[in-house]
Amino acid sequence: MRKTYSGYIAIIGSTNAGKSTLMNRIMERKVSIVSHKVQTTRTRLRAVKMVGDRQLIFVDTPGVFKPARRLDRAMVGAAMDAVSDADAILLVIDAKKGITDTVRNLVAKIKGHKNLFVALNKVDSIRKQELLPIAAELTQMADFKEIFMISALKNDGIKQVLNSLAAVMPESPYLFDAKDASDVPDALYLSELTREKIYRYIHQELPYHINVLTERVEVDDEGILDIYQKISVQNEAHKKIVIGHGGVQLKQIGTAARHDIQDQWGVNARLHLFVRVEPDWENKAENYEEQGLVFNK
Repeated sequence: MRKTYSGYIAIIGSTNAGKSTLMNRIMERKVSIVSHKVQTTRTRLRAVKMVGDRQLIFVDTPGVFKPARRLDRAMVGAAMDAVSDADAILLVIDAKKGITDTVRNLVAKIKGHKNLFVALNKVDSIRKQELLPIAAELTQMADFKEIFMISALKNDGIKQVLNSLAAVMPESPYLFDAKDASDVPDALYLSELTREKIYRYIHQELPYHINVLTERVEVDDEGILDIYQKISVQNEAHKKIVIGHGGVQLKQIGTAARHDIQDQWGVNARLHLFVRVEPDWENKAENYEEQGLVFNK
C-alpha cells in the first residue's frame, strides 16, 4: 500500500501582503476575496491542493494588524489559532514594505515552529538588490527552511513554493477527498463575491463598516438561481453611497457580482440586493457565524 501525506499550512502575514491573491493563484481560481483595501479577509478559508500524492490543506487567514474593534480582535484571533494547528507556516511579506514592526512581532510568535517558510511577495515591483538585505535580516530572525521570492499576481515562483511545502507534509491518510477544492460554504462564497465588488466600485467613500449576508438562495423551474443578499451599513450616509444616485451604484455592484457568480458556477442567476441600516451589526456575533469567527467579550 502506497504512502500518502496530508497536512495543514497556515498562510499568515500583515494585511494586504497578498495572501488572498496567493491562495487564488495556488487554487487556479478565486477562493478568497481580493481588494485594494486592507483587512478584507475576515475568515479562515481552507483550500485543498494536491501536489503529486501529497495533500496540502491551505488556511488563508485574516491579515494581522493592531485590533481595535471586537471584529478586529476576532479576525486576528482566527489568524493566530490557525498557526497553532498548522504542520507548516507560510509567512507572506510584501517585499515593497519590507520587514515592518508587524512582521517582527509575527516572527517572534511563530519562530519556534519546525516548518517555517517565508514568501517575499510582489518582488516584481522592486529592484533585486533591495531584496538581499530583507532576506539577510529574515535569516537572523528565525530558522526559516526557505525564503521564496514570488509574485503571486504574475504566478512567478508558485510551483517552487508548492513543492517545498509538499516535502514537509507528514505521512497521513488524506484528510479530505484527493482533489483540489475549497471548503468555503456556498452562502459565504456568494457573500464574499458581492463584498469584493463593493470594495472595487466604492473606493475611499466607504470604510470597512459593511457586511454582506446571503439570506437565501432559491431555484426556479428553469434552473435559474435567485440569490437574496442583505448589505448592512452603519448609517444612512453609507446607504446612500452604496445605492448611488438613482440606484446606479448598487446596480453596477449587482451586475458585476452576478456575472462573477455565473462565470464561476456555470449557472444563470438573478441577484437581489437590499441595503439595510444596522448601526450595531459589527458587535453582533451572529453576523459572523458563517465566517467561523469567535467573539470574546
